[in-house]
Amino acid sequence: MGIDEFNVTPKEPEMTRYLSTLALALAAAFLTPQVRAEKVIVYREGQLVNPHDVAAVLGHNTRSIRLLDDAPAAPTPTKYVAAAAVALAKTSARPAAPAAAAHDEVPADASALSLPVRFAFDSTEILPAARTQLDALADGIKLLAPNSIITVEGHTDAVGTEAYNLELSRGRARAVRDYLVQRHGIDAARLKTVGYGESRPVEDADPYAAVNRRVQFRGS
Repeated sequence: MGIDEFNVTPKEPEMTRYLSTLALALAAAFLTPQVRAEKVIVYREGQLVNPHDVAAVLGHNTRSIRLLDDAPAAPTPTKYVAAAAVALAKTSARPAAPAAAAHDEVPADASALSLPVRFAFDSTEILPAARTQLDALADGIKLLAPNSIITVEGHTDAVGTEAYNLELSRGRARAVRDYLVQRHGIDAARLKTVGYGESRPVEDADPYAAVNRRVQFRGS
């Protein structure tokens, strides 16, 4: 038996393919942008919203984002975080006991906040139960620089068709914008709206869960 029969080195074509595959994998690793999951502060229904927390979160995000009204955007991995008084609700149909949100509980790297804005069924009409939180949100926006831009995002659960939910989420985002403009005098040019429909459910939540029916806000 010759010694060459014990040689385990890949043959030339196999080695070439191996090196090519390795090179492509390394290139992909270096060239693919690293997408970081963002942190979203999630308020339960009935919780008090601290305007200073709002200003801290919406004023913190300095990333460049698309500001086209109702423009679709690429999906972004999202991490929903909770604190003692800023927590993810199991459902938005059962009011929680009010609790004051201390701004030292808000993560420093949070980039958006979410409110369980209640609307009339199958409608863009904002129900009175949502107004207290929206009013506090407006007070927080007023603490920001006058030229700051806020994006209002509408989200739905998965009940209904994708097309219907997309349109509903856009309408609800616009309804929140109009509320902030008409009731609180915030310049409409500062409020951009976008609807995501059912495409961005809360992490680990049932797509049909009520918690997915929400409105999120982020600053630029």
